[in-house]
Amino acid sequence: MSDTAIGSHAIPSPAPIPVREIAPWLIFGLLMLLALYFVGAEEGATSIIPGMYVHEWVHDSRHLLGFPCH
Repeated sequence: MSDTAIGSHAIPSPAPIPVREIAPWLIFGLLMLLALYFVGAEEGATSIIPGMYVHEWVHDSRHLLGFPCH
């Protein structure tokens, strides 16, 4: 028979990740969210830059990502 009792297993804890290793991924993620905003929502009521300049610059990207625009 076994000498171990039920429930005597050690509970694993997650390994700590230093902030210095996460910071580049956080910056990259924020830049990607900003790019997604400009490709997908930079027009109409939520527009930061007036006019259709950004829309025309990213027009093909909008279609590639599945955003309707006409």
